[in-house]
Amino acid sequence: MSTAIPNAFTVLIPARMASSRLPKKPLADIGGAPMVVRVAQQSQLSGAQRCVVAADDERIVQACQTHGIEAILTRVDHVSGSDRLAEACDLLGLSDEALVVNVQGDEPLIDPTLINAVAHELQRRSDCVMSTAAHPIARMADFINPNVVKVVTDKHHTALYFSRSPMPWPRDRMPADTAQATDAHLPQPAPLRHVGIYGYRAGFLRQFPRLSTAPLELSESLEQLRVLWHGERIAVHITDQAPAGGVDTPDDLARVRAHWVSTL
Repeated sequence: MSTAIPNAFTVLIPARMASSRLPKKPLADIGGAPMVVRVAQQSQLSGAQRCVVAADDERIVQACQTHGIEAILTRVDHVSGSDRLAEACDLLGLSDEALVVNVQGDEPLIDPTLINAVAHELQRRSDCVMSTAAHPIARMADFINPNVVKVVTDKHHTALYFSRSPMPWPRDRMPADTAQATDAHLPQPAPLRHVGIYGYRAGFLRQFPRLSTAPLELSESLEQLRVLWHGERIAVHITDQAPAGGVDTPDDLARVRAHWVSTL
């Protein structure tokens, strides 16, 4: 993974109280602090000049402030995290040229060097409005799992497409019955799993909510496809290491809590 430290950038962490599988998820305790605070603390270990939580609930803001984390209150009616961050850019007065990295509020084990790498990727790619990350897939079970988002890039590591379907499809390697497929049937070179971290220039982040929704975005339920649909480019940082999983379910929370205890 690249260790280059980009010029000044801001980490924005969207946090919303509603969660169908894990109520009040941002405030879930991890080692004596709310999860969103742990995310911010990890983010502060990166080269970010500033880390700010963009919350939809005053309780999240108060919890952050109690632990010395900067937080702002945003509207409750945003349909996506990127919409929330667009408002945050305005509230913080960020210039259109400012670099922003969107770290999800349920990633308390986020690697700070990955944050740096995504910011650096966008900084060096003036032809792209966004950056993100991916890592090689090593298991057939992940390749065919629709909950694992795949990305295909060109030779410059610019995204060509994101999909929940297995891609690229190894036509001459895959058995007719995918249930019989093993890890040996994976495409070569290895397919890439998309990692849900994004770098933006603040000007494009402000523009993004005003772009019309793309048919591909609706079909795949992948918001980043709106960017490609409108002819913009996304740079992809390729890392060899799979990031630690985020928190979506009570089991995930138990796993992260156990990890936290083991590192004390």
